[in-house]
Amino acid sequence: MAERRVTVGWAEGLHARPASIFVRAATAAGMPVTIAKPGGVPVNAASMLAVLGLGAKSGEEIVLSSDADGAEPALDRLARLVAEGLEELPETV
Repeated sequence: MAERRVTVGWAEGLHARPASIFVRAATAAGMPVTIAKPGGVPVNAASMLAVLGLGAKSGEEIVLSSDADGAEPALDRLARLVAEGLEELPETV
């Protein structure tokens, strides 16, 4: 299983607009991706309600993971999106 640990870079954390950006990017990855707080229960990263339910705040660490083939580049892009608090998914890492 591929995994990335990343610190939330959005000032507002993974709430409302940033969560929406993240969920769209996770859906666009085209593979199952989960998100969790360290030691927490992983939830579907493509679910807005699940992502909002994490309550991840700015500066907190989250864990992105996937067991799909070719998950490494997708997780790298999602990790960069979260860490840098970007407005859209980067095309390349």
